[in-house]
Amino acid sequence: MAETTLKRTPLYDRHVALGARMMGFGGFEMPVQYSSIIDEHLAVRRAAGLFDVSHMGEIFVRGPHAFDFVQHLITNDAARLYDGRALYTVMCTSEGGVVDDLLVYRFDAETYLLVVNAANIEKDFAWMQASNPMGAHLENRSDEIALLALQGPAAFEIARHFVPDLAPDNPRYYHFRVMEPGTFLDCRWAVLSHTGYTGEPGLEIYCHADEAVRVWDALLEVGQAHGLKPAGLGARDTLRLEAGYCLYGHELDESTNPLEAGLSWVVKFDKGDFIGREALLRVRENGPARRLIGLILEERGIPRAGYPITDEGGTSIGKVTSGTLSPVLQQGIALGYVPTRPDYTEPGRRLGVQIRGQNVPARVHKPPFVELHRK
Repeated sequence: MAETTLKRTPLYDRHVALGARMMGFGGFEMPVQYSSIIDEHLAVRRAAGLFDVSHMGEIFVRGPHAFDFVQHLITNDAARLYDGRALYTVMCTSEGGVVDDLLVYRFDAETYLLVVNAANIEKDFAWMQASNPMGAHLENRSDEIALLALQGPAAFEIARHFVPDLAPDNPRYYHFRVMEPGTFLDCRWAVLSHTGYTGEPGLEIYCHADEAVRVWDALLEVGQAHGLKPAGLGARDTLRLEAGYCLYGHELDESTNPLEAGLSWVVKFDKGDFIGREALLRVRENGPARRLIGLILEERGIPRAGYPITDEGGTSIGKVTSGTLSPVLQQGIALGYVPTRPDYTEPGRRLGVQIRGQNVPARVHKPPFVELHRK
């Protein structure tokens, strides 16, 4: 078989120059770590980290039918959006399985931006094209747009060097600002968004791909005095896991519905019809057969995806979907699915994780696993 050529983000040369360990992720050659995952993780929890997430996909929806299309596609209610507002949601198959989780940004009544996972860009765009009876105009601009994530308690302080009125309430959580051309590091086009995937306050910075290096360099230079460090996807994963956030391909996929994944809050049945509504109504009526739970290990061990989750007697009842050693807690933490039973899902219940043939005791814990600074 021919080897698949990995794509590179506009910041690839910067990562190599910083000594990053690179690996394939979602079809891209991405930095996993620069110094160490723990060092970068703690920098984000205590000060700030800068991530290159330009591998994510950006798909614009335009035209007079843009709202109708978005409302039809996603489970959340696009009617809650207004100019400068974003929301988290999923899009489902007609059977209720998750095609992808995504962010939706409303620029105006006829312009929406859908930000999807890197590994799913082509699949998602094809799904959208096939799910567009109203004829909204779709543009896949993923290759033209770079995305940086500045995350941590010092993130807004760093960004204020370039936009003096930035603050955690400007833009507010799940809001964004479209910058006037040239007002943010001379970028022709830039969007500053306040969502996040680490549990910390911070900004996502969208800009043209050919301007990403300038933005990256400027942020690192100014941020050095604030404790800012470049951070790779390794720390991004441990941070999102401490926060209890789902990752597509682990907690979510087309065999998983959002209700069992603990995402019922992004499924708005009252908004009217959307793809997967009837199937999800049946799940709600019958109750999900399984639930996503969090676990904290009570003894030494690192739970990994695929490891069996056991009951107190050591019988396998489910599997870990994501697991790691929490850099903050210095304990193993995990997410995984188990049957919907109170003795398996209630916080404080005793279960176990089978690690290399040994049953390590664990307790059910409702995420987040650590105290987060984002309010």
